[in-house]
Amino acid sequence: MKQTDNGQGMRRPVDPMRHHRENGWDYKGRAIYHFTLAVEERYPLFGTLEGESPETAFVSLNPFGRRVCQMLCGLAQFYEGKGFALKVLAQKVMPDHVHLVIQVLEPLPQSIGAVVRGFKSGCTKVYKEEYDSGENAAGVHGKGEGNAAGVHGKEEGNAAGVHGNGEGNAAEVRESALVHFARIFASRGSIWQQDAAYYHERILHAPGQLRRMIDYVKDNPRRLWIKSHHPDLFRLHRRTEAAGLLFTSMGNHFLLDWPDKQVVEMSRSAREEEVQERLREVLAAAHNGAVTYTAAISKGEQLIARTLREQGYPLVVLLNDGFPKEGSPNERYYKPGGVYFEACSRGQLLLLEPTEQAFLDTGIQAAVEKTLRRKAEARHYSYTPIPLTSQRYRFVALNEMAKRMAQ
Repeated sequence: MKQTDNGQGMRRPVDPMRHHRENGWDYKGRAIYHFTLAVEERYPLFGTLEGESPETAFVSLNPFGRRVCQMLCGLAQFYEGKGFALKVLAQKVMPDHVHLVIQVLEPLPQSIGAVVRGFKSGCTKVYKEEYDSGENAAGVHGKGEGNAAGVHGKEEGNAAGVHGNGEGNAAEVRESALVHFARIFASRGSIWQQDAAYYHERILHAPGQLRRMIDYVKDNPRRLWIKSHHPDLFRLHRRTEAAGLLFTSMGNHFLLDWPDKQVVEMSRSAREEEVQERLREVLAAAHNGAVTYTAAISKGEQLIARTLREQGYPLVVLLNDGFPKEGSPNERYYKPGGVYFEACSRGQLLLLEPTEQAFLDTGIQAAVEKTLRRKAEARHYSYTPIPLTSQRYRFVALNEMAKRMAQ
């Protein structure tokens, strides 16, 4: 998932599965990539999540999922005969998507995209030949009677093949979802999510990025277990009201009702000793039960937010634009990245992204103007109004919103 730094100590996606090709990048040259490939409508085509705890979570692959895994493991060898020097550094087949970290060792005869598209086509071909054929598929595809065996797998006449089995109502729900997926497959001829970009990529540039990404790929079953067992903490809410303002939110909403609150706001020019003194004050208040509100914009604010998070204290973080846009095809699969995911899973975190309505609130506008006038006067500058759409206005507005909510 391609991410940008929001200046708040959090890496976050601009919009999941958006076309992210980098301008001017040589996709035939040496590089390391992380690709994410999602099944159409995130249907659990490859298997199921198992395990009694996050630590024991694993993906139980069905026959088709095992075929996909084998294809990933053999990807470098397969393309070696075509003049592609590749190395698979990590891969993980999840129930409804695939992760692949791959290194280009030598300049390629074609773009790396040709490899990914070839893999996707190969998976669809195997699915069609092995699991979407035979007379039992007729009923699923709306051509007659029969059962779901064709799409589920040839091994049995019920839902036991590729898609697993079940009893009672659960089996009926799976059967309904299967019919929906099978109809989409019949009309599109592909198991993969329809996307103009064909796949989602991330180019690994920075030092240490590779190790973090490999750890992330391996950690996927544990993270999925946590999310699936704590759905309320990872559900996007598009109209959360707080202090008369509307937000998009995710996390522990009970933090909004916490009686003891504090706000962290520090100048970008704050000296190290000032930051450390403020950190001691904030930690003391947090230890006594205060919830901390912060936009985590300046380095001092980021340090304090990070320390609070690491020590397990509750945080409400205001984001300038932290979530996928409403109506994005993958918004229901969004989850915060890295350390924010862990804090969210423990109920320590609430993320708030103001709506445009909140930024245009007359009270917030007045508070921003008052703050900017005060700063200008302190520096002996004449105050000049700034556009409401500017980053400076929005960052100051985040702090003013935090102050209003903490009153």
